[in-house]
Amino acid sequence: MKTNFNPISIKFTFLIFISIVVILSGCERAPQQAAVLTPATPIQANAVIGSLGDSGVTGTAVFTQNDDMITLIIEVMGASPGLHGVHIHEKGDCSAPDGSSAGGHWNPTNVDHGKWGVGEFHLGDIGNINVGEDGSGSISLTTDLWEIGTGSDVDVVGKGIIVHADPDDFISQPSGNAGARIGCGVIVLTE
Repeated sequence: MKTNFNPISIKFTFLIFISIVVILSGCERAPQQAAVLTPATPIQANAVIGSLGDSGVTGTAVFTQNDDMITLIIEVMGASPGLHGVHIHEKGDCSAPDGSSAGGHWNPTNVDHGKWGVGEFHLGDIGNINVGEDGSGSISLTTDLWEIGTGSDVDVVGKGIIVHADPDDFISQPSGNAGARIGCGVIVLTE
């Protein structure tokens, strides 16, 4: 007995078979959801810098942690043009009119005063902020040497930011001969 195969019907049957397999395989799988990655919310601390005496200096200091790195941005207004030493001090207390209640430079590693990133330096030795003719200036620093809100010896929260009248010479001990304290702010954890 001789059988005639129609090539069109074989193709049609094959296409129907493939279509059924595709439809059934789609029904057997649970729908896949795309993974949604959200960046971790950075941890922040800040200080509002207020005027000491009649200096008129105001500003902000914002610490932002992303992974292990912390970036500090300090902005001041109302300062005289030129360089002004800026440091983290050991106490978050700006109650004394001359800022002395903030204590000395924050120095949890017990080393000599110096210039950030060069030899020995206090963890509070930020450097000099350059203030323009309009009385404003800013400085930024990124480091993995600080922490925010951990309560450790290297946690910046609860310390003070001090703006000085003169530049830090990075040599004189224990504070760089930066002169009077003209601005002060307490570093607090941002909610």
